[in-house]
Amino acid sequence: MKFIVRLFPEISIKSRPVRNRMIAQLQQNIINAALHHNLTLHVFSQWDKQFVRCADEDRARAITQLSRIPGIHSFQAVTEFPFQNFDDIFAGCREILGPRIADKTFALRVRRRGKHSFTSQQAERILGGMFKAHYPNRGVNLSHPEVTLNIEIDQDTAFVIEESFKGLGGFPIGPQGEVMSLLSGGFDSGVSTYEAIRRGLRVHYLFFNMGGTAHELGVKQEAYFLWDRYASSHRVKFTTVPFEQVVGQILERVHHGVRGVILKRMMVKVGSRLCQKYDAQALVTGESVAQVSSQTLINLGHIDAASEVLVLRPLSFCDKQEIIDKATAIGTAGFAETMPEYCGVISDHPNVCPRRSFVEEEEAKLDADLVEKTLALVRTVDIRDIPEDTNRLAEEVEIEHELQPHEVVLDVRSPDDAAKAPLVLEGHSVICMPFYRTASDFGQLDKMKTYALYCDQGVMSLMQARQLKEMGHHNVKVWRPQAKTSAKE
Repeated sequence: MKFIVRLFPEISIKSRPVRNRMIAQLQQNIINAALHHNLTLHVFSQWDKQFVRCADEDRARAITQLSRIPGIHSFQAVTEFPFQNFDDIFAGCREILGPRIADKTFALRVRRRGKHSFTSQQAERILGGMFKAHYPNRGVNLSHPEVTLNIEIDQDTAFVIEESFKGLGGFPIGPQGEVMSLLSGGFDSGVSTYEAIRRGLRVHYLFFNMGGTAHELGVKQEAYFLWDRYASSHRVKFTTVPFEQVVGQILERVHHGVRGVILKRMMVKVGSRLCQKYDAQALVTGESVAQVSSQTLINLGHIDAASEVLVLRPLSFCDKQEIIDKATAIGTAGFAETMPEYCGVISDHPNVCPRRSFVEEEEAKLDADLVEKTLALVRTVDIRDIPEDTNRLAEEVEIEHELQPHEVVLDVRSPDDAAKAPLVLEGHSVICMPFYRTASDFGQLDKMKTYALYCDQGVMSLMQARQLKEMGHHNVKVWRPQAKTSAKE
């Protein structure tokens, strides 16, 4: 089986050295991605296209892989044969193309490369006349045909276009440089990561863990999905940054109006340091202008000011529905739907246009060495090692809707949420232990008691319970009351 691969349109404006380098890179990318998926493809290049060969039984798998490799504009499955005259060309393609024009208007298009005694237009007229005479049809229509037949001629070889496929577009991965993309598991970050890959960037994955082991495993699965499907031609890293300590200090020390902005500033501070460590040229985020309070132009400026590298935002001017639709198309929507984005550092009355001086004053309330302490906790793995890691089954956590006698309720909500709606429960003790302190402080509690973890939505409590189970604490459950909990206003 043979395919003709059309290159990304922007290559036409590149200089010859750049063009040659990108074509060579795309050729290697196709080979590397195929090897990763246990597929053998043979690739050779020409100035304006590439040819890919595979075994006939691998046709469907080859089509799938070629449709997911950045830098391919389109590709066609073709049948090739030598020729000496137009009768040879017609004989070689009539059985493939002839039945397509039955009771339809048609046009025949010829693309020609090499020296011949005829022009492309002459070939179209002669071959089109042969099809018109030998197969029932409704005539030739060059302007608006119902069917277009495609034949390519290269020197003394003809190619019949059996079927055409759309490619991913963009640029080949490699020549554009390396970035680290912030991936949270939500709709936005998955799509922004994909857009960076499609533009030819070698993307490493950066995850700020604020939700426990289960959240980390879920994001790792999404990262591997994106890499395996769209970017497996290159080895990349997945880096986890434990961020509970940062979140804790922000919630306890920082004015609520700028918590979200300072959280993002701390992310880009750590992220830019990691970019420098791993020789990446930029950070990629899923932020969209004005989507939330921390993404006004003023706040985005405050965030960028904290970074030592370029910050790229592929979704800057996309609305939420566009992002969700794109996530569905590329296959990441399922991750976002089952893994809510972390929202623990949100203010009731966020400041959409704070002064830079105020933001910096509030940020100064954090420990001066907090970035260094956080960097010391960073963990990095090869993306190829993630399947083994994520196959570890998180221990099942019991979820109950009614508390049992003598159970202690562990309220893992943020201090602000707990203060606004404190739990009032008859016959049960309530201990407030914010989620960012659960892992470190739980061991100090009475080991003879059973603790039912609680939060408003039941998401953070489940993540923390799973983490405690993995740490060896088996006296935990998750409490999800079906009716609204009585709370003191």
